[in-house]
Amino acid sequence: MDLSRIARRRYTPFATPLELMPNFSRALAATCPGGKGPDVWIKRDDMLGLFPGGNKTRKLEFLVADALAQGADTLVTCGAPQSNHCRITLAAAVKEGLKCRFVIEERVPDSYDEDASGNHFMFRLLGVEAITVVPGGSSMVDAMAKMASEVEALGRKAYIIPGGGSNALGGLGYVACAQELQQQFFDQGVVIDRVVVGSGSSGTHGGLLAGFLGNHI
Repeated sequence: MDLSRIARRRYTPFATPLELMPNFSRALAATCPGGKGPDVWIKRDDMLGLFPGGNKTRKLEFLVADALAQGADTLVTCGAPQSNHCRITLAAAVKEGLKCRFVIEERVPDSYDEDASGNHFMFRLLGVEAITVVPGGSSMVDAMAKMASEVEALGRKAYIIPGGGSNALGGLGYVACAQELQQQFFDQGVVIDRVVVGSGSSGTHGGLLAGFLGNHI
């Protein structure tokens, strides 16, 4: 699967390590019949670029490249309070000289506090341009479209990034990761028969699956 023809920004100048977890593997083996279990390896995507990493960075390499190609000057995205995706999208915007706005879905009433620490502090530190808070269950698609219209009314151009960066274009970040893993398996002589991944908005999951199938892994 050739990704070279698709515009991409590079936010991590290296392949994230693939590391054996011997202590975890031994602890897991102790719970298995006969005391034998699998060797567990971990892909260190916590080391990805963009303040301070995490899986959204890979998706944003393709999404932000598309935003720049379309001449956007403002990124619009959404998430829950303390959203890592929002934080990393904002970091990408700062790096590229773009503005950034969020729609925050308050899934638990009164849970959003703009003066809170954690990612809310990082939102302020990195200079998010605007935050709109909507009740849980709101249409985030509609809320982001409204925010984008507000940007356009200022004579600017908005680019909407879905929650988690999870669409077909964002998923290419983990197609690329599957290719990176394939090379690491070969270089390190590792034979993997199971891959376990967290799945929220499903972009990481879907991208890895497409990448493995596309490269016949």
